[in-house]
Parts: sequence; structure tokens; C-alpha cells
Amino acid sequence: MSHTPHRTPLRARAAALIAAAGALTVVLTACAGGTPAAAPTTAAPSAVPGGNLTFAISVDSQCIDPQQVGNNDAIAIARQTVASLTTQDPESGEILPWLADSWTVNDDATSFTFTLRTGATYADGEPIDAASVKTNFEAIQALGAKSTLGSSYLAGLKSIEVVDPQTVTIDFSAPSAQFLQATSTFTLGLLSPATAAVSQPDRCLGKYVGSGPFSVQSYTPNQGAVLERRTGYDWAPPTAAHTGDAYLDTITYVVIPESGNRTGSLQSGQIDATTGIAATDAPLFQTDGFWALNRANPGVVYNLYANQSTPKLADKAVRQAIQKGIDREQITSSLLGPDDTPAVSPLSSSTPYFTDLSDDLVYDPAASKKLLDGAGWTVGSDGIREKDGEKLSFLVTYWQAPKEVLELVQQQLRQIGVDLQLKFAAIADVQAAQAAGDYDFSYGNLTRADPDVLRTVFSSQGTNNVTKRTAIDPIDELLASQASITDRAERQKVVDEAAKLLISDAYSIPIYQLSTTITAAKKVVDLKFEASSRLDFYDAWISE
Repeated sequence: MSHTPHRTPLRARAAALIAAAGALTVVLTACAGGTPAAAPTTAAPSAVPGGNLTFAISVDSQCIDPQQVGNNDAIAIARQTVASLTTQDPESGEILPWLADSWTVNDDATSFTFTLRTGATYADGEPIDAASVKTNFEAIQALGAKSTLGSSYLAGLKSIEVVDPQTVTIDFSAPSAQFLQATSTFTLGLLSPATAAVSQPDRCLGKYVGSGPFSVQSYTPNQGAVLERRTGYDWAPPTAAHTGDAYLDTITYVVIPESGNRTGSLQSGQIDATTGIAATDAPLFQTDGFWALNRANPGVVYNLYANQSTPKLADKAVRQAIQKGIDREQITSSLLGPDDTPAVSPLSSSTPYFTDLSDDLVYDPAASKKLLDGAGWTVGSDGIREKDGEKLSFLVTYWQAPKEVLELVQQQLRQIGVDLQLKFAAIADVQAAQAAGDYDFSYGNLTRADPDVLRTVFSSQGTNNVTKRTAIDPIDELLASQASITDRAERQKVVDEAAKLLISDAYSIPIYQLSTTITAAKKVVDLKFEASSRLDFYDAWISE
């Protein structure tokens, strides 16, 4: 495969609290809102350079280093400071040139050779060359688990060869078709080689030098950050509306944890935009003075992940009964925003290779009861099923809000005789429980605009395997197979087969599809999403 260059409710609490996020264990999430006027756009020549855009984030993860963060609010900052080897078209999912003008991929997707564009530099003036790509990826590899996303994107990295100043070859020990899409992400965005020598804590505090259109001016944990426009940036991707420097002088990010305070700040003009407006507050911004833009988060939808190393959840019939006993439509219609839809696949609808499998995810409590009867679980005096003196009871350890989603699932499953206990814990405790296998179910989603995210989460060999299976089985074989396929049509067939098996055997118990909504003042123009539903401020400008 080769590429030649071309340029070209409870709704208030529920939607407000969804903003806290990390990956899985870092689970990437964002708030949903209403749908006011469409986002204003304009031809680039009409844009007016200058000014500051103030953007509210909901939580501060104490880190803004692109190569370490996995939280959507932190990513909203980090993404602006780095350019990547490639970019991804939000509509088609196609991978396009950015810092790399062209590339080749061998037949089994184990070797990738990139030819870099000339003239691009880091903010400290150092050239973006093959040697610096090698330094970056080796630094991410050295971060290990601290690079929550990068560690999975570079899993199996075998070697990096600097062929010449503008050419680099990256080899993997096993097929890794996902890597090409990974090179479009902020996590594999490039930092100046000098950054590799900076300590992990200092990098978190913004002491790094990037390759993107903005640089870090300041960052104060729990308060916010300021990015400033970088002069001389002239390597925008073809997905951008203009070339050259960004329009905004600065972007000011302020941390506003309370949903009501974000709403008031946007109404009063203290902030210009946010993704943290609660669904019940969305109608307040359905006026000529504001606009909203919504996009589904690609990747794995919100799931209950069954620990299949436990005897009860190793039983496929039990997992299937639980999956069929969840009324997804009731959850989204009663608790969440209008843009949060029931899951119809393990993958969200904005993910490349998505196929609607809603016929396989029908709410069917009668079938649930029949499955549990067949598995020997009989209804006890308290309505909870039991077998051999043991209750059909499970513990969900979670940290993501809103808890009301899980509380409704708890009520629905009780109707089929399943007792679901909920335990809220700090993210560090959830991660520790997952690592130790000390849980029945975990809960979350994972954002990634590539179907290989299924392998990351559901394969027994996956870097974020939360199903805790150990034996290789047919789903592992399918997920491994898609990782080696570069032909789109062929890969589509395998991804579809894998997704259907994940549903039919209830490896995946999907609940709902998350989306992100930007709500902004009318004066904010061209603030938009990139392919992974991350915020892109490069084309944004202020129309006074």
C-alpha cells in the first residue's frame, strides 16, 4: 500500500457530569447538549486574525502533555500544540498527509515508511526530520503506561530506522494496520527532541515544545491554561480551511467544574465556548446569539465489560441474558441528551468500518429469563435468581458519571432476576481493581477513530483488555486478523464479523453512544471537530 501526496433527565446532572473522562481505564468522554443554530463557518479569506477565545473545561487532569493525556478536556488543550505525521478526514475516515508528504505500508502491515515534508520546524526552530520522529516514538515507548494511548498505538514496536533526513521506517513485530491511523492522533503528535529529556511531571505542567499552531504560554493546575499563536506555522493539513498561522492570538482555558456555572458564564460572556452544557440548559442557547455543533465520539461505545475470569460471567448464557435485559432506548430518552443515542454496535456510528447491528441488540427480557432458566438460575423469594445457594449478583466498579445510567440498568436487570450492585471509586482505585481482576463488571467507553479499538479492549491479548479472558478464542483470531489487513473492503468484512460475534456471544454489552456538543457564542467562528471528535481551534476566529 502506498500513498501519494495531495492537498486540497436527570438530564442536567447526567449530561453535565459526563464531561469527566480518561482512557479505559482511561475512558474518553464529553458532555452532550442541545442543538441550537448551526455552527457559523466562513471562507478563510474573510477571517479576521487576532483576539482571544475563552473556553471552559469541566475537569483538570493535572497534565497537558499530548503524549500522556487521555482526558477529553486535557486533549482540548494538547491537540492544538502538536502536528502529526498524518491527518484523518472526519467524513470519509481517509488518512491524508500532514507532516508526512507520503508513505508506504508493506503487505502485512508490519513496516511503515514515511517521507516527511521539508521546511517544517518545532516551535524552538529545530527541524522536523526523521531523527526527531524516532526520538518522539522512542520517548513514548519509554513512558510505558504513563502514555495511556500511545502505549497501545506503539504496541509491538520493533525498530525505527532513519533512512535519510526526511525518511523514517517504523517496523512492528506483528501486523499493525491501526498504526497508520494512529499517526494522525494527538498522542503521536511530534514534540521537539529536547522535550524527551524533560521529566514526566514537568511535561505534564506544559514544559514541552510542540510542532503545532499554538504553544503553551502558561498552565496552572485546577485553574486553566493559556496557549499563544505560534508565528511561522505553515504546514496545516488538507482538512483545514486555511494555511499559515492560526487566527487567534491566544486561547484561554478555564476550569469550571459546576455545570450551572458553565451555563451562566457562557450566557454572561465570561466564556466564549464550552462542551460542558447540560442537556436541560441547552434550550437557553437556542437563540441567535449562540450556536451548537454535535458529533458522535468514535470508538467503543459505553459498555458493561464482564470479567470473564469469574465463573458466573464465563457463562455465555448469563452474559447474553444481561445484554438482552437492558432497555437502551429508555436510558437515552429518559436520562441523556437528544444527541446521545442507544448503542447499535460495539462501535459508534462515527467510527470508520461501523455497521448498524441494532437487530442484534433488541431489548428482550423474556429471552433473558429463558436463558437464565436454561442456565439453572431460578428466581428466589426476593426476586433475585440463585443456583447452588449463590445469588446471581454482580458488582460494577465505576468512576464515570452519570451514575443514574447505571442505576437505571440496575433496575432493568432486577426485573429479570439479576442483582447489580454499584460501587463508585476514584479512577486510581478502579484502575487498580481492573489490574488485579478484582471486579465483576467495569464500565466505560474508549475513543478511537479506527476499528482496532475493538482489539485493544476485547481481545484477550489487548492492551486494555477488561474482559479478563486468557484463552485465545475465535474473537481474538478475528480481531488479530483485521489488524493485518490494509485492503478496506476485506478489512470491513472481518470487522463486521468480529462486531457481530462480540454481540452474539455478549463479549460486549453496549449501552449508549456518546457524543460531544460544542456550544458557543455567535462571534466564535470555525471552532470544529477533527476525526476523533477532538476540538480543533486552528481555523477558529472571533467575529466582533
